[in-house]
Amino acid sequence: MQPGDGPLFTERTPRVVAARKLTRRAHRDKTRRFLAEGPQAVSEAVRLPDVEVFATPEAAARYDDMLQGVRVHLATEQALAGLSETVTPQGIVAVCSFIDVPLAGLRPSLVSVLVEANEPGNAGTVLRTSDAAGAGAVVLTDGSVDVYNGKCVRASAGSLFHLPVVRGGDVTEIIGTLRAAGVRVLAATGDGEADLFEEARSGRLAEPTAWLFGNEARGLPDTVATLADARVRVPIFGQAESLNLAAAAAVCLYTTASSQR
Repeated sequence: MQPGDGPLFTERTPRVVAARKLTRRAHRDKTRRFLAEGPQAVSEAVRLPDVEVFATPEAAARYDDMLQGVRVHLATEQALAGLSETVTPQGIVAVCSFIDVPLAGLRPSLVSVLVEANEPGNAGTVLRTSDAAGAGAVVLTDGSVDVYNGKCVRASAGSLFHLPVVRGGDVTEIIGTLRAAGVRVLAATGDGEADLFEEARSGRLAEPTAWLFGNEARGLPDTVATLADARVRVPIFGQAESLNLAAAAAVCLYTTASSQR
């Protein structure tokens, strides 16, 4: 750890004031920097270049091992609270540069495409699930939540730093790029003509596959679903009306991952 010299930073210290602005998307986009809060996210973030960490003295001492060689600013609890978007701040926050990548050039065998998904907790959970299932990329189309939203970063539980993330883009162009890379595109819809498990039994899920997942409330727009190679439903065996986005994505991704192994 390389702590700064002098007294503790406060909520009025210019570096803290500048970091606090990153809670707003407009400033994140302007500076191409974002906040990663909590020990799990920070432990992943400090592996990247050009990262600075704000921590209370207590948190810095607690996580001293992972902060070796990292630029650390010791700050008051009030200063850290101003950088936190949680009810109970954990006393440690990293400021990182954007890490998203372009879709062109990627050759993933399994991809999650979030189409106009606007709930950050769900988006982060899908990112985490995609990572766990061994996906090669996650794409968030235009109209989706910012992947660098604080709640999304926390919900990803560090997975944001583990796999390529593509931020923004027209869904039609994204589908075209995936097809050009030899990826079969499937739309996850509750009224899909194809059954997920029949797709798996047929062997088609063994091919490179991209899943289109829609908005939490509205699902996939018909105009998008019709662009897919198939509209696929997760069968409901009980009386539940449907699965939520995160649950449906987990079933689709793990079923595909199993077929590809």
